Amino acid sequence: MTITRGLIPAAGRGLRAYPKTVQTPKVLLEIDGKSLIERNIELLRDGLGIRDITLIVGHLREQIQAALGDGSRLGVSLRYVVCSRPEEGLARGLLVARELFDGPFVTILGDELYLNSNHHRLPECLDADYDAICGVLPHADLHQIKRNYSVVIEGGRITSLTEKPTRIENDYLGCGTYVFTPRIFAAIESTPPSPRSGKVELTDAINRLAQGAPGVRPFFLEGEYFNINTRDDYNLAHFWFRDAGFAAKRVSVVIPAFNEEHSIAYVVRDFLPLVHEVLVVDNSSSDRTAAVAAAAGARVATVKLTGYGDTIRYGLDHATGDILVVVEADFSFRARDLSKLLEYLKDADMVVGTRTTRELVEQGTNMRGPVRWGNVVVAKLVELLWWNLQPRFTDVGCTYRALWRDAYQAIRPLLRGVGPELSPEMMVAALQARKRIIEVPVSYHRRIGGESKHSANYYRISRTALRMLRTILLKRLGAC
Repeated sequence: MTITRGLIPAAGRGLRAYPKTVQTPKVLLEIDGKSLIERNIELLRDGLGIRDITLIVGHLREQIQAALGDGSRLGVSLRYVVCSRPEEGLARGLLVARELFDGPFVTILGDELYLNSNHHRLPECLDADYDAICGVLPHADLHQIKRNYSVVIEGGRITSLTEKPTRIENDYLGCGTYVFTPRIFAAIESTPPSPRSGKVELTDAINRLAQGAPGVRPFFLEGEYFNINTRDDYNLAHFWFRDAGFAAKRVSVVIPAFNEEHSIAYVVRDFLPLVHEVLVVDNSSSDRTAAVAAAAGARVATVKLTGYGDTIRYGLDHATGDILVVVEADFSFRARDLSKLLEYLKDADMVVGTRTTRELVEQGTNMRGPVRWGNVVVAKLVELLWWNLQPRFTDVGCTYRALWRDAYQAIRPLLRGVGPELSPEMMVAALQARKRIIEVPVSYHRRIGGESKHSANYYRISRTALRMLRTILLKRLGAC
């Protein structure tokens, strides 16, 4: 027996995932570059061969429909039905699709996520009579069961289900993968609201089916499962997905350069054995920067741009990696800190370095009192202006940073700085795009050759600081 139709509820407001869901439906939150709902559509398509899929939409439904269209991009056919009162809960929301299903259908909740699952084995459960089939995952974390639902299994049947149980009898975690027959709709209508939530719970409706015949059967899932309720759930799922495929990710190091022939070879050779690509963007240097970089093994692009920020942006636009790293051409940062940035990048969209840890700053650098404290003060100003997003910064001018390509593509339209102001602008743009930023201490060394274009003296320091402050305030006011 096969099932050809699927249903994905995606109408909820996702209030517990605030602030990520203020402007974006929870099902459109991306995990490793792909939205939750797109991953579940692919799961139905590839794991179960289902290409006729109905989506129940409500909150910010226009965004969902704009992102997915008719489904042809994903090789499926999508139908949308609108739940006008998502606050009544998941179960009542299912009723809006009642007239569309006259036989069994697979339901996967839009805000859940599976990694390395065995959904392709689900058809093996379809050769017996059932009112419903529930995905069940043996799980060692009892806390997760308390957050979802528990089941009791006897003789190959689920005999009871409990939503958010306070007492755990086994290690079975109830998941949001179901096979329903149309009898689920009558069960929902006859189920009273939960005394705890005041809503008709889908688990309670399935429990009514479990009390009769043919009843409810389990499908034992494998792999990792994530129920994305809160921001912490989202971050955890993001980490697992990124970590699972991290070894295969390509890393590009972008080095903006202008008259750095004395130092550029040291930087290229320091990073090149550890990454897939070193791209030196030579902003029409008058010395041998381009030739020296190429001889050291870098890919070199010689361009004529306005300034430092323009040069970084060009490099990020033309780098080929899945992970993009920016570093100075003066050898003030070292590759030994790269592993630190990459490890934290599994947990974030962008990782920025901070040069304010004195134990990691070499004597003789330009991170002396005024520069160091100026960066700290401006960083705290950013924290204050975007307090609701809970950033934590101590340095706005550190070039050494790493970010995912998809994160860069998300903030790229917000980047306009052509000079050193691009550094804080990238951080602010990431906050505005609701991306996760983590700051980590990095070592900072004396530059090789020449002097800094932005902090060689107090005049340049003041000019750089004013450009940064102007950009930050304009971003806050929405003027750029």
